[in-house]
Amino acid sequence: MLQAMKTNTGEEWLQERVRKYGPISKLTLFGKPTVFVHRPATNKFIFYGDSNMLANKQPSSIYAILGDHSLFELSGQDHGPENFQEMVEGMWPIPVDLPFTHSNRSLRACSRVQDMLKELVREKKVKLEQHTATPHQDLITYLLSKHNEENERVVTDKEILHYITLVMIVGHDTSSILITFVLRLLYKNPAVYKAVFLEQEEIARSKTSGEPLTWEDLARMKYTWRVAMETPRIVPLVFGGFRLALRDNDYGGYLIPKGWQSIFPEPSKFDPARFEDQNSVPSYSFIPFGGGPCLCPGNDFVRIETLVAIHYLVTRYS
Repeated sequence: MLQAMKTNTGEEWLQERVRKYGPISKLTLFGKPTVFVHRPATNKFIFYGDSNMLANKQPSSIYAILGDHSLFELSGQDHGPENFQEMVEGMWPIPVDLPFTHSNRSLRACSRVQDMLKELVREKKVKLEQHTATPHQDLITYLLSKHNEENERVVTDKEILHYITLVMIVGHDTSSILITFVLRLLYKNPAVYKAVFLEQEEIARSKTSGEPLTWEDLARMKYTWRVAMETPRIVPLVFGGFRLALRDNDYGGYLIPKGWQSIFPEPSKFDPARFEDQNSVPSYSFIPFGGGPCLCPGNDFVRIETLVAIHYLVTRYS
């Protein structure tokens, strides 16, 4: 699977596995016994099932970088460019911490990033104490300012570091991947590009020179958003998701033993028209932002970021 991810043939790997072993099979992944499950009904089982049966649990390589207080690890009631790139590259390899391995380079880069973030948090603390920053100035000042009824801080420095690291990774990689592949698919599909261009050109003509986009403008970008939503069906922003079985589960006639993980892929086909009617999309078959209690908190931000970027790209460049 890791080789397929490196060579961008993950979809072929998934299809071949389903063909050989069926929609439910077992394998060893990152050194852990894992159940591979496929089909929309599985998404319902994982995202909307009993929280006492499955819990968020990432591979140790991701855990080592994002930390034990990452939102990826919470459930129930828990809730410099070069260094950054090296840190991200080590999230999916085999977690072997030896010199010259991806994992080792990633962990060292993560340590350097953590040092920079610690200094940033310290600076924010000082500014809050000096009243040169406000509690709602940014995410860090907001988290630093959260107190309970006894005026005690609710979020520790360690938790803040882990939250920021997660936001940096998912906020950078997912959005950039989505926008990149939207542009690639527009290039490969001239008719779709023309429809997007006409929609964005009409909005551009309604604006005066230098006038920024508004919420109303974004609401008019219906076809562009259908294209953006269809893109993850071909190129999922995240290769798979993980859950840990908290107790023995019976699914599809198979027993998923307690302590085993579950991974699920997304289906693939490019047809923006399928999103003209959201009710026509089969339930649980399209989950680019997760679902249930694990719904991505940044999904609305991704929508704004993507639509604004596509608007300026297609109206200013040929």
